[in-house]
Amino acid sequence: MSFENIKTIGVVGAGTMGQGIAQICAQAGYNTILFDINAPVLEKAQKTTESNLSKAVERGKLSEEGKTAALAKLQFTGNMTDVLADLIIEAVVERLEVKHSIFQELAMLNGSETILASNTSSIPITRIAAKITNPGRVVGMHFFNPAHIMKLVEVISGVATLPEVAETVYKLAEELEKVAVHAADAPGFIVNRVARHFYVEGLKILEEQVADHETIDKLMQSSGFKMGPFQLMDLIGVDTNFSVTSSMFEAFHYDPKFRPNRIQQQKVEAGHHGRKTGKGFYDYTS
Repeated sequence: MSFENIKTIGVVGAGTMGQGIAQICAQAGYNTILFDINAPVLEKAQKTTESNLSKAVERGKLSEEGKTAALAKLQFTGNMTDVLADLIIEAVVERLEVKHSIFQELAMLNGSETILASNTSSIPITRIAAKITNPGRVVGMHFFNPAHIMKLVEVISGVATLPEVAETVYKLAEELEKVAVHAADAPGFIVNRVARHFYVEGLKILEEQVADHETIDKLMQSSGFKMGPFQLMDLIGVDTNFSVTSSMFEAFHYDPKFRPNRIQQQKVEAGHHGRKTGKGFYDYTS
């Protein structure tokens, strides 16, 4: 599948990342299908998309006509058989067996040329592709949250990924007005490997009672970071961040420097997942 032949893009998973990815694809003029098995999540994604586009119009970054055109390009569906596309981006939970199941179903529904891209932030593409027919078409396309604003996209090639597939996805990222970079299939790729210690060390400082989370965030902001580690975990999702750390801990053969933190685990178990639940390290209910 060459870049010029990509006309329709499917996105599986209508959570925060999937919604943002679908929005920018539609804004770029692609027919876009956003699927989620959970009807309330799909409904929320539709409302969020409309809200984001309206805000873009208010800020003068998008015309009213552009908003109307983008919405016309979007299809929201709870039926997987509707996800027939030239390129499909998976943006679901960081669990290998779930990704395998989804890609296997998509491979049966779509032609052999359809590119299957994963938005995974930590699971090796080689492992994801291992159980998929024509593994050469499986590639990583890792966006960053919020996807409709953040510019970087990592394009990850697994052992079997065809060079032309990686190049097609790279060009697509550029067409979406993103800054694309090629990355090897190493745990955490580039950004998450570097950034992991931003979170892990912040949590260690909190655990050792060197300072509270507000102080740590303020210090990092005063050092030039736009957000501190706890503010950023709340934005990304404490549960998502914990899942990625756990995955990388395993991928690096349980190297202690990647060890997930008990404080973060407790937050996840309590349902304090950050902004999306109204409470994380900070309270967003008031």
